[in-house]
Amino acid sequence: MKVIFIKDVKGQGKKGQVKEVSEGYASNFLLPRGLVRPATEGNVKTLENQAAAEQRRKDNEKEEAQQLGKKLDELTLTMKAKSGEGGRLFGAITSKQIAETLASTKGITIDKRKIELGEPIRHIGVFQVSVKLHTEVKATLKVEVTEE
Repeated sequence: MKVIFIKDVKGQGKKGQVKEVSEGYASNFLLPRGLVRPATEGNVKTLENQAAAEQRRKDNEKEEAQQLGKKLDELTLTMKAKSGEGGRLFGAITSKQIAETLASTKGITIDKRKIELGEPIRHIGVFQVSVKLHTEVKATLKVEVTEE
């Protein structure tokens, strides 16, 4: 019997797969537990439509991330901090502070976990900060730290 897997079933198939399983296994185990649907023409068509919609959604997310990435590449974020002699800051500038400043001054909201800052910024100057916007899209944001 041909079935479409609705959920992952260990050793049998993953969600969205169309596979041939034995009649008894399908009717006595998989169907009553709601793990599969019979692979009728209508159900296969529905599965294809759902897969196409999911692909369009992923493409839209990637496109939006690329546009935001272009915007961030051109942007220089200026932050003020108190510093001592030699341009060393009192404290440090973290990815959380960068995200908050970006949201308040430029209106761009980015999760602080997406800002890849190896270690906090502890000196005055201009720094290149990598921002991971999507699995395939990275942008570089310039952060200029000036004395307060």
